Amino acid sequence: MRAVLCGANGAMGRLIDGLLGEECVGRVSIDGENGVARTFEELGPVEADLVIDFSHHTAVGDVLAYAKSIHAGVVVGTTGHDPQEREQIFQAARQIPVFYAGNVSLGIAVLCRLAKEAAGYFPDADIEIVEVHHNRKVDAPSGTAWMLFNAVKEVRPQAVAHCGRAGEGKRTKEEIGIHALRLGNVVGIHEVHIHTGNQSLTLKHESGSRAMLAEGAVAAARFLEGKAPGLYDMESVLG
Repeated sequence: MRAVLCGANGAMGRLIDGLLGEECVGRVSIDGENGVARTFEELGPVEADLVIDFSHHTAVGDVLAYAKSIHAGVVVGTTGHDPQEREQIFQAARQIPVFYAGNVSLGIAVLCRLAKEAAGYFPDADIEIVEVHHNRKVDAPSGTAWMLFNAVKEVRPQAVAHCGRAGEGKRTKEEIGIHALRLGNVVGIHEVHIHTGNQSLTLKHESGSRAMLAEGAVAAARFLEGKAPGLYDMESVLG
């Protein structure tokens, strides 16, 4: 595998770079430190199979354009994309293989699968999602929280996301509450609470370190190598 790493000087970028070793054939970071190219133009043409992006969601258009220009797949590791950026991702997947997930952790992929299965067993239960991250995280709710919501919505098509809870008004049957906490240096905690009134079930995943995400990103890249154009996610990796 030959990969171009975007966001190479960031915390996640450095971890991924360490795992890739000689498989990283190009590095881009907006700060230009450590001899890393500031832009794709500055990087110049390289032969690569994949672009792994852990920069910022606003850069996704440039990342996709570059990947298409060198006929490479893309692992989108950023979150918080607006509707226009998501549409760019979906359109690019018609031409190149694109991996796009709110979280690249294998454990989170399993949690999504379990949440979907449990929601199917308890069709009338109240379900609430709680996510906790460090106090520097910009987007809320997290991309992972939305992954969990969408997993449940597959078996509850009528479900409606209710982000936070304030004011007056009863909880409706269709609601799935999503709550975001920002505390210290928490890497990531995600919980799905399922309550029937007579019993409760809590599914929880806790990230020990960001190395888990770096490992997942590299695994996603290896999975994507040689794939046909299309949109792939962690469910694709799980099989």
